[in-house]
Amino acid sequence: MPNRLAEASSPYLRQHADNPVNWHPWDEEALREANESGRPILLSIGYAACHWCHVMAHESFEDSATAELMNRLYVNIKVDREERPDLDKLYQTAQMLLTQRGGGWPLTLFLTPDKRVPFFGGTYFPPEPRHGLPAFSQMLERVAEWYSEHAGELAQQNESVCAALRQIHQSPQATPWPEGLEADVVEGLARSFDAQHGGFGGAPKFARPTQLQWLQQQESPQAQHMATHTLSCMSEGGIQDHVGGGFYRYSVDAHWMIPHFEKMLYDQALLLPLYAEAWARTESLPLRVAAQGIVSFVTRELQDESGGFYSSLDADSEGEEGKFYVWTPDEVQALIPEEHHPAFAFRFGLDRPANFEGRWHLHGFRTILETAAQTKQPIEELQERFEQDLQRLFEARSARVRPGLDDKMLTSWNGLMIRGLILGSRLLDEPDWLRHAEAAFDFVRERLWDGQRLRASFSRGTAHLNAYLDDYAFMLEAALLLLQSRWNSGNLKFAEQLAEVIAEQFADPEGGLFFTSHDHEELLVRPRLLADDVAPSGCAVACEGLTRIGHLLARGDWVELAERTLASAQGAIVHAPQEHARFMEARLMVEQPPSQIILRGSEPELERWQSTARGGDIRADCYAIPEEMEDLPLALQDKPVQGEAVAYVCVGPTCEEPIRSFDAFRERVQAS
Repeated sequence: MPNRLAEASSPYLRQHADNPVNWHPWDEEALREANESGRPILLSIGYAACHWCHVMAHESFEDSATAELMNRLYVNIKVDREERPDLDKLYQTAQMLLTQRGGGWPLTLFLTPDKRVPFFGGTYFPPEPRHGLPAFSQMLERVAEWYSEHAGELAQQNESVCAALRQIHQSPQATPWPEGLEADVVEGLARSFDAQHGGFGGAPKFARPTQLQWLQQQESPQAQHMATHTLSCMSEGGIQDHVGGGFYRYSVDAHWMIPHFEKMLYDQALLLPLYAEAWARTESLPLRVAAQGIVSFVTRELQDESGGFYSSLDADSEGEEGKFYVWTPDEVQALIPEEHHPAFAFRFGLDRPANFEGRWHLHGFRTILETAAQTKQPIEELQERFEQDLQRLFEARSARVRPGLDDKMLTSWNGLMIRGLILGSRLLDEPDWLRHAEAAFDFVRERLWDGQRLRASFSRGTAHLNAYLDDYAFMLEAALLLLQSRWNSGNLKFAEQLAEVIAEQFADPEGGLFFTSHDHEELLVRPRLLADDVAPSGCAVACEGLTRIGHLLARGDWVELAERTLASAQGAIVHAPQEHARFMEARLMVEQPPSQIILRGSEPELERWQSTARGGDIRADCYAIPEEMEDLPLALQDKPVQGEAVAYVCVGPTCEEPIRSFDAFRERVQAS
């Protein structure tokens, strides 16, 4: 008989609906049952594409004997970390405080039934003792026994945990900005940089897109090399899906060969503009191919017909990780022309020993230049052949049993994807990408916005869950970028409303922004998240967005909120600048606001002027407002149409004399 997860909005929760475990979602009913029964809460946090979440489910949650223990001793609650990042971030931190170890998924925590304070936990636990971990069933009994016998000790520990959490999530003490902070960050990243394979540190290796974005924007050749070399190595490695496009979550080795095979929307969203920017700087074809592959993948497999983007593809299919993606040499040889096979095998490692559980996962073992030298074939001809061969593999792979799809649509991740498509479209001159971005933006406005507030998630035709700071911040950034691509007064109004909610619902009177709104469910502590995670800090992105729209609409209160937010984060940034890369960008935005160029006139002429603006100061925000637009805010009404086109160039609240000549405008842009 299904448990209470059968009707959950989250596909991850519904995966556990038929477990013999009496699972509950995190809601008032579950919390009340724990409080009234006195049984501790067993909190399990994961997500649909998580391989080890599936492993623990098969080994323990589907086992009737284990389920009997869980049901008798605990109130069992399942949480999707993607729907409830507030709970995940809070309890991940608590787990690290308790165990002094890193977190991850599945997260397994035991909470007191009344105040939901964690008192024991970890991540994955096996069904039998191994690798220094107890059997999950043994641990269930030991934790319950300890809980019943150590009430006094537990109360003291709970207070210590809560005090530590309050300290972590309070606003850090102000610290002066040191000189040369940017150079210190570049030097620090250089110390962990893998000069051969790119990336930072050893295995497992993550892309760290927010740090790469910051490096790309530095004038330092060393910084730009670390970013571009990392992106180039990733595009050659098996972390990229050479057959179907897009990138997997991370590499289990140091040279990007074998990934964990889940594909997350946020990775595609963050990597797309990095590859587009890298190609714009270098015109290296593999970088452009990687960007095109990302868009091909997400629009084909993750974009709903409504315009919104799904969350992820699973790592597993038919119960095996990576089965959908790997090959035998015989399979490949049967699919591509005989004369193509030697070069293809040489390029993608099929002439090497199996690299994934007896099968071959394609990766660029040799570059196309090395392949051309080995085979004595022209590069252009080889590239065309490889594209044809990979398409043959794609068609054959499409007939396999597909990995599971997490079809919920998250506001924050959609905001990131919209941003990525807009920037990629601009840098690679791909107008279709902009149309995909507009479709997703319209979906969020129509289905996840009720006219006053955002919802965090959309699933099964319903928007639900109170939105977080990330949802508002990422959508505000997307709205402002979309306005720079194509003016729409409705989108400007939406951007205003998002900024207003951030100011009204998330601002701390003492400075800074909370992760949850003022009317959010009360948690152990109210999270204040400053560091970048898998996505950039929503607090930093909000800081940038409030600065941009504040100057655009002459809203000094929003600019001041951004300044207070930066000041409240200053101590954390100075203490660990590498972990606050997006706040490093926000600092530049607040202290040196980019130029804002307001173009007014007829649409054909505006397009020419805007194209010129984008070829100049890359930090300029350029808005082209057609002459027929009405109902503009007061701050834009004082920039009227004058002839076929006119440019108003402003920095902060100060604007230059209007520029009416195209030649004069081009000179002004080139001089910036």
